[in-house]
Parts: sequence; structure tokens; C-alpha cells
Amino acid sequence: MDGQPEIITQAMGYALQGWEMAQAWLLSPAAWSQFALLVAAYLLAVLISRRLVPSLTRFLTPPAGQENVIASARRFVLIFLPLLMPLLAYGLTGIGEGVTRSIFGSGEVIALGKRLFLFLAARLFVREILTDPFLRMLGRFVLMPVAALYLFGLLDVANAKLAAISVNLGNISFSVLALIRGAVSGALLFWLGRWSHTQSEDYIKRQEELRPATRELAMKASQIVIFGAAFLLLMSIMGIDLTAIAVLGGALGVGIGLGLQQIAANFVSGVILLLEGQTTVGDYVVLDNGEEGTIFKMTARAAILETIDGRWIVVPNEDFITSRVVNYSDAGKRHRYEAAFSVSYETDINLIPEMVEAAVRKLPFILQDPDGPECELKAFADSGVEFSVEYWVEGIEDLTQKYRSGVLFAIWNVLKANSIEIPYPQRVVHHKGVNPLS
Repeated sequence: MDGQPEIITQAMGYALQGWEMAQAWLLSPAAWSQFALLVAAYLLAVLISRRLVPSLTRFLTPPAGQENVIASARRFVLIFLPLLMPLLAYGLTGIGEGVTRSIFGSGEVIALGKRLFLFLAARLFVREILTDPFLRMLGRFVLMPVAALYLFGLLDVANAKLAAISVNLGNISFSVLALIRGAVSGALLFWLGRWSHTQSEDYIKRQEELRPATRELAMKASQIVIFGAAFLLLMSIMGIDLTAIAVLGGALGVGIGLGLQQIAANFVSGVILLLEGQTTVGDYVVLDNGEEGTIFKMTARAAILETIDGRWIVVPNEDFITSRVVNYSDAGKRHRYEAAFSVSYETDINLIPEMVEAAVRKLPFILQDPDGPECELKAFADSGVEFSVEYWVEGIEDLTQKYRSGVLFAIWNVLKANSIEIPYPQRVVHHKGVNPLS
């Protein structure tokens, strides 16, 4: 054994200890009694689980179509039924270990069996219960190695070895064990934060009695609270002094003051928009530069407008605060629009208002409240007499002019039906020159 690397020497030492322990167990009556108790605990766990699983499955399965909180909790518990047998065996072997230690003063064999059942439970948990890819990866590369070390009684030894190795980052020193614990805890905390945020967001979206702006503000607030709590908890787990975070916050404040003014301004503007609720998701807005569209999404930095032709425009939140924005949706669902037309000078214009108003009033999308269609004389133009009809609809006239098109069709049809001419552009030309007869 002389001259061999230390790791090989330690491995050979562990193997020799295991062989000596196996020989002692094979020759010990106490060990054989523990084997018998271990087998009995396993058979009893199998018998109990076979009886309990069908009954528990029927009890925990909610009626079809039931989607309340209790039904969700019952479905969640139902997922863990495959763990019933190994956990029962683990509990029964724990009772057997207490008996053997009180009678024989030892219980290493049954203790090994108890750890084996826990290892099997961890294996079932990773293979059959975890469905999320990220959690399954953690189970394979973190939970299973830890369970294997615990099975062979090497977990404390591995912890001591990892704790003895330190990593220095400036004035802060970490052990490898602390770094591994922090990485695993951080991954779990932020996965849990993401899952919690998704669940809270879905719940808030279902609260239709709240205004859209209130729902958006609640979702942003829940996101900040959840991930902020996860970050602080992670710092506590890793043993980092929170005064260092205060120093980092001060440096971040200086950075915001010097180079991140626009980002900070947009963030604060987004919070103001959510609090006031005057501009929110689903509103149809016209910006000061003439761009218009429906607000599709609002983020911490900007709002995303979807135009009628499917383009997305990213508008900084600050623009909604510092410039003029026309919000058609915030004014209400009913809006008034105008359609212009003209008739020739040969027409009896006294008949036009009543005729056009009656035709437009028959359109299904025209509202009679607060006012019905109203046709007005606008001007005596060069080519004809100009009229316009004003009408109310429940909706927004966007770039497709979906309401004005129907109104103009109705005007055209009623004018043609009454043989009223819609004039072409006309000009009268007087020619002054030599008399052709002279």
C-alpha cells in the first residue's frame, strides 16, 4: 500500500472496513434477527400499501370537471402515492431499529436497510413524480448522489471534506460546501419564485372585477415581492452579511444617477401609469407623433403597441407621461365619427338630411343613444354641395375605417335609389380671344 495515492489508500481502507463489517454481520445472531425484521418490515409495507393505495386513489380523485382549491390539493397529494410503500417500509424499519437497539444494543444492519428504503423513495420521486425538466435534473445530479452517500454512511464524511476546502473572493471566504448549498438553494428558490409568480399571475388575471391597470400593478408587485424574498433568503442561506447588499445598493444608486437615468425614468413612469390606470393593456391610443395602436403588453421599461397591420411598436413609458397621448378606450366604449359626401347643385338639398339619416339609422352598428345619426350641410363647394353625417358607434374607428365604410355604402345606395347625382370635380373655363366668325 506504500506509495499509492491518498484517494486509493482511503478507498482501500473503506473497502476493508466494509468487508470486516460484512463478516461480523454474517456471524452475528443479532445481525440475522435484524435481517429478519428488515424482511418483515418490507413485506408488511407491501401488504399495507396494496390495501391502502386503491382506497386512497378513490378518495383523492376529485369529480370530473371540479377545479376548486380542494380539488387541486387532492390531485397534488395523489401524485405522491407511489412513495407510500418505501416510506412505510422506512417507518417500520425505524421502529424495528429501536427494538433491536434496546434488546441487542446494536442496529447497524436494520439502519442500513432503513437508509436503503429512503434511497428507493428518492429514486421513485425522481423517476416517476418529478415532471419538470429542471427539477428532474436537480434530482438526478443532486438528490440521488446525496441519497447514495447517505445510504453508505458517507454523507457526514463528504460534508466535512467539502467544508474544509475554502474559496476566497476578495475579503469574503466561502467553503465549497457553502457554495454548493448556495447554488442548489438558489436554483430551487428561483424556480419556486418563478412557479409562484406564474400561479399568482394566473390568479390575478382571473379577477375580472379588478380594473386592467390594477391587475397589472398587482402582478408587478407580486413579482417584485416574490423574487426579492427569494434573493434575501438566498443571501441568508449562504451566510452573506446584508450590509454588503446595502453597499451594493448605494453603488447602484450612483450608477442610476449617472448613467441609467432614462431606464429609471421609464421604470418610475411605468409604476405611475399602473397606479393611475389611465393607460393600460387593451387601450387604443394615438401618440403625439401620429402612431396609433392597441397596447398589447406593458413591461417595466416600455409599452408594446400592436398596430392594425400587425406591427409592434415599443414605446418607452416616459412618453406616456411627458407627451400628449389620445386614449380612445379610456374615454369610454362609445365614440362619434363623421362621414362626408357631396351632391350636385341640381339637387333639392332640403330632402338630403332626412333621407341620409334614415338610411344610416338602419345600419346595425349605429347607436341611437346618446344621439342618432345627424346629417348637416357643410359648405357650397366648387363642384357641389357638401354634407356630412355624424354617427355614434360602440367601438373605435381604426385605420381600416370599418364603420365609415358601411356608412358611405348606405349613403351611396340611398342617393342612387333617389336618382341624386354625386358630382364630379367641375371647372368653368371662359376663353377670350379672336372671334372665329370674323
